[in-house]
Amino acid sequence: MAKLSTDELLEAFKEMTLIELSEFVKQFEETFGVTAAAPVAVAAAPAAGGAAGGADEAAAQDEFDVVLEAAGDKKINVIKEVRALTSLGLKEAKELVEAAPKAVLEKVDKATADKAKETLEGAGATVTLK
Repeated sequence: MAKLSTDELLEAFKEMTLIELSEFVKQFEETFGVTAAAPVAVAAAPAAGGAAGGADEAAAQDEFDVVLEAAGDKKINVIKEVRALTSLGLKEAKELVEAAPKAVLEKVDKATADKAKETLEGAGATVTLK
């Protein structure tokens, strides 16, 4: 059999139905003793190892939680800012502020988290980013 290039193989796969391709993958796995899931497991391992790094994790972190630690003396101003940041109703925002420490925003980018922290601290709250 003539050796096929990567492009030729891809063209052949494009012409196959999903069932034919699935059968091909099963036969490929059996023939070479591999599984298609192996690259996923290998890719997950460095992420788990990197989590133990501590300082490296903080530098590479791209999602942050804005946690309200305390409302401070100006609770009404903090409630107003929480409403503006989250679009919660008055009752829900008041309950969130009174339940501090509580996450106001979860899984937001660094810029959004910093802006929210600055806004809440300006209203008199104590805020941390996690």
